[in-house]
Amino acid sequence: MDWNIIIALIASGIIVGIINTLAGGGSIITITMFTALGLPIGMANGTNRIAVLLQNLTATVTFIRKRMLNVRHGLLLSIPVIVGNIAGSLVASHIDETIFKICFGVILLIILIYIIFDNRIKIKAGNNIEVKPKHYIWFLLIGFYGGYIYVGIGYLILAITLWSMRMDIVTANVIKGFVILIATPFSLAVFMINGQVDYMFGLIHGLGNIIGSFLASHYMVGWGKGFIKAFTVIIVLICFADLIGLVSLHDILNTLMGA
Repeated sequence: MDWNIIIALIASGIIVGIINTLAGGGSIITITMFTALGLPIGMANGTNRIAVLLQNLTATVTFIRKRMLNVRHGLLLSIPVIVGNIAGSLVASHIDETIFKICFGVILLIILIYIIFDNRIKIKAGNNIEVKPKHYIWFLLIGFYGGYIYVGIGYLILAITLWSMRMDIVTANVIKGFVILIATPFSLAVFMINGQVDYMFGLIHGLGNIIGSFLASHYMVGWGKGFIKAFTVIIVLICFADLIGLVSLHDILNTLMGA
């Protein structure tokens, strides 16, 4: 593997680790990078799970040490996601790209509007979270989607935790990372069994993810809710612009790789 590819994988991994720890949507960059470097889309989708696992492990360990995570609540929400993750990874049916883009766009708009206009103080530091039966259903569906595609699962979790469970933005991100960490090994195992994981790409990119997640969870989270709110809004706007065709992350990465 050429050094320019190694550097590109690590550098993009750092960016993705920061984005996914503080907001979400970084896997769009990961899968775009993998396909630009020659991996088939199915292989890129499976390989992405290595980086996802490593970055969320790094962030979760940090949040536990800082007492920002209620592990019990995280485990309760992880169970339906695990079930859905396995089912989604095994599913062979095709998800229409147009329907996916419409649904993903609606989710991004809901989160964007919610974050900008809802300034009420809610739950803090992962305590006193009320988990209702409907939340298990939501997280089961989220797990299914995450097992099949994964891209955007962070925003789906944020949509439920912010909108329905009334968490603040910091707590929602902490719970998001833990749930994804617990569920991802199951979908990764399915892709590994089916030979759809490039371990070299995954581990090198994952190294960058660890660095990015470490920086975000140790320092950037400490910059406060205002910073995370602004950061999330910016990333959501970029993802939405890519989704509707105003910008193309795929073209940008291809241009950078060819430079």
